[in-house]
Amino acid sequence: MGKALAEAALALGHDVVVVSGPVDIEYPAGVRVLPVVSTEEMLAAALREFDRSDGLIGAAAPCDYRPIRVENHKIAKTGLGVDLHLVETDDVVATLGARKGQRWVVGFALETDDHRLRALAKLERKHCDLIITNSPAAIASPDNSVQVLAPDGQTLATLAGLKQEVAASIMELVHARLILPSLSNGPR
Repeated sequence: MGKALAEAALALGHDVVVVSGPVDIEYPAGVRVLPVVSTEEMLAAALREFDRSDGLIGAAAPCDYRPIRVENHKIAKTGLGVDLHLVETDDVVATLGARKGQRWVVGFALETDDHRLRALAKLERKHCDLIITNSPAAIASPDNSVQVLAPDGQTLATLAGLKQEVAASIMELVHARLILPSLSNGPR
């Protein structure tokens, strides 16, 4: 979905920076790609870029948890179990949303249950201007089915089809609802 959104943003004439984890995707020419491995690296790169950006679309699904301790060598078998202790990672979109100022933020909410309710809670918690719901069925699929929700709970669009088509419709909506109004308010 990130690649399709980058293509759609380019088609509308925007400069695009993608902060991407290790995925088997070739992003389009004209997109500046910042490769990262961990959620912490993603947040650091996104923070640096956000200061120079007009907005953010958080389409990635970075890890919500990470191991407290990472070994730099193989853990040999001992015949005993291994306890794995996890800690929550920082939320990239929520962190940027809290610092957005005059910038706009669009989040994605990949949910398995109560899509709308959970997405609206994320929209508020992450300070998003719009949030897009989708399901795990979108992962590694050429298609996606989404709803675009506004802060007042209104469904602005229900979209389904090839990710490129869905992304083009999302970007048109973002452009009309968030980008054009910000341009009329003058530079930040």
